[in-house]
Amino acid sequence: MINKIAKPTQSDIQTIMSWFSNEEQVRQWGGPTIRYPYTLESLCEDIKLETLASYCLFSPTQQPLAFGQYYLRLGKCHLGRLVVNPSCRGGGIVSELIDHLCHIGAAELDADEYSLFVFQNNEPAIKAYQRNGFSLQDYPANIPMENCWYMTKKN
Repeated sequence: MINKIAKPTQSDIQTIMSWFSNEEQVRQWGGPTIRYPYTLESLCEDIKLETLASYCLFSPTQQPLAFGQYYLRLGKCHLGRLVVNPSCRGGGIVSELIDHLCHIGAAELDADEYSLFVFQNNEPAIKAYQRNGFSLQDYPANIPMENCWYMTKKN
C-alpha cells in the first residue's frame, strides 16, 4: 500500500492539532507566531494554511501521517512546519514527506536547493534532516527565531 500526499482539509488540521499536548510542542513545530491556546480558526490563520503550499502525507486509509509546508526563501524551496504523527515517528515517514515536498516544491518554485530551520534542541529532527541530505549552513542574516539552525541541501 502506498501513502499519498494531498492538501489537508480542516478535519485533517484538527487531527494534527491533537498531536501537540502543550505550548512548547506547538512553538517547536509552528514557531513563535502561533497563538496558544489555539482554535482551528486561529491555527489555520497562523500557519497561513490558505496562502502557503501545505500538504499532508496520508496513509492508504486516509489517516494523516505527517504535515509540512514550503515556500520560496532566498531562492530555495524552504520547508516549514514539518511534523509526523507521534504514533508514526521513527518509521521513515519524515523522509517520505520531505521527498514529496521537495519534489513538488522544486517544480512549482523552479528551485534546485532546499532549506529549513530547526531548533537546536530538536535532536531527532536534526538527525532526520541530516539523513535526508541536509547540512548546517550559515544563514545570511539574523535567523528569525532564537536557538535555531539553518540547514540546506542541493537537488
